[in-house]
Amino acid sequence: MGSLSKGESVLVTGGAGFIGTHTVLQLLREGFRVSIVDNLDNSVEEAVDRVRALAGPDLSKNLHFHLIDLRNKEALEKIFSQTRFDAVIHFAGLKAVGESVAKPLMYYNNNLISTINLYELMGKYGCKKMVFSSSATVYGQPEKIPCVEDFELEAMNPYGRTKLFLEEIARDVHKADPDWRIILLRYFNPVGAHESGQIGEDPKGIPNNLMPYIQQVAVGRLCELNVYGHDYPTKDGSAVRDYIHVMDLADGHIAALRKLFSTENIGCVAYNLGTGYGTSVLEMVAAFEKASGKKIPIKLCPRRPGDATAVYASTEKAQKELGWRAKYGIEEMCRDQWNWASKYPYGYQRRP
Repeated sequence: MGSLSKGESVLVTGGAGFIGTHTVLQLLREGFRVSIVDNLDNSVEEAVDRVRALAGPDLSKNLHFHLIDLRNKEALEKIFSQTRFDAVIHFAGLKAVGESVAKPLMYYNNNLISTINLYELMGKYGCKKMVFSSSATVYGQPEKIPCVEDFELEAMNPYGRTKLFLEEIARDVHKADPDWRIILLRYFNPVGAHESGQIGEDPKGIPNNLMPYIQQVAVGRLCELNVYGHDYPTKDGSAVRDYIHVMDLADGHIAALRKLFSTENIGCVAYNLGTGYGTSVLEMVAAFEKASGKKIPIKLCPRRPGDATAVYASTEKAQKELGWRAKYGIEEMCRDQWNWASKYPYGYQRRP
């Protein structure tokens, strides 16, 4: 990849989470100094310790962890006052669609207030470069596919709306002060794990996403996989999504940082991070069965309200402007996910 960093200092919010840990590891390997801020609401500090171990003693000296909730502005300001940051990667946020429908105020409170605090302190301390975790949910039920960045945006649930509102806030922040450089990364469906099998996705409670759910069935923690919707107008009746390997996603963040550091008038711009291919739920189950050698019992359930039939990314803009494209297919995603699951069936926790 060629090292870009001159030891720039990056604040990574939510850096103990699934995408955060994989990105932090790549940042360290690229020569960045990294400070993680995380409230461990849906993650554990053990994940950060494993990133340190994977990075090795020399690089892990450049990693600092702070247990802080971004809504605690005083605690966050203390970090800004002690360290000069060159850029921020903002992963932190609640992300379960179903929970957001049941508890919308919790989602608005957490996702919006924390981000507003972050922008205010970044402005105050002269750090005006931001890579923001957005989501393909901002496309809602797209009229056509693949999803292109200039589509009209529409979210179908409170979680998606927080991402949509935060994109709007980012555009307004830049409009008010053109010194800001903000990249909005719209992720499709992140899966897989680091090839070492030492870090991966470890959701608390019953997983909301397909792959950790499949993984928990494969290791015997859950007895069957609920497949929501088997009468969609797709090749096998199940919903189609664009799954992307978490390591490809991590590299997408490095590419976005490169762009922020090298392009003065970037403004506030959105990029899709996906593979550009749709894979159905049942195809993903078959690929995981092949990778793991395990049979995944499935239960066909009715569609969930708010779920789209098929969503996948147009990836041309990211290829052209960030020089990034996904390298891994679903075989590698399932292989690496199973490697992590088979080593650590209970994730970072020892068996309960």
